[in-house]
Amino acid sequence: MESLNKDLIKEKIIDSLKNVYDPEIPVNIYDLGLIYSIELEVKNNYTYCTIEMTLTSPSCPVSDSLVEQVSYYTKQVPEVDEANVHLVFEPMWEPSKMSDEAREILSASGAAFN
Repeated sequence: MESLNKDLIKEKIIDSLKNVYDPEIPVNIYDLGLIYSIELEVKNNYTYCTIEMTLTSPSCPVSDSLVEQVSYYTKQVPEVDEANVHLVFEPMWEPSKMSDEAREILSASGAAFN
């Protein structure tokens, strides 16, 4: 798979992942900075996607649901045949990982950041 194709597929995956929200936070998980990496590998014309993600808190009560949604929305990208989602807690998530758009949304909803 050419690098350009991988970049295009990653963009499609990111767009799809922006449909996933933590139910308690009005910002998608990508803009929250919960997605640490998206890797693509092709074997025998089969495209595997491996995603490393974290949670805002290790004790997040919807962790299983979020991981399932990340897998589901990744596989909605036509070029992706298989999605493996790995939940990691190193490094720990912190507000600095959020996009500017996420900060604006949360600030408008009254959230404060250090």
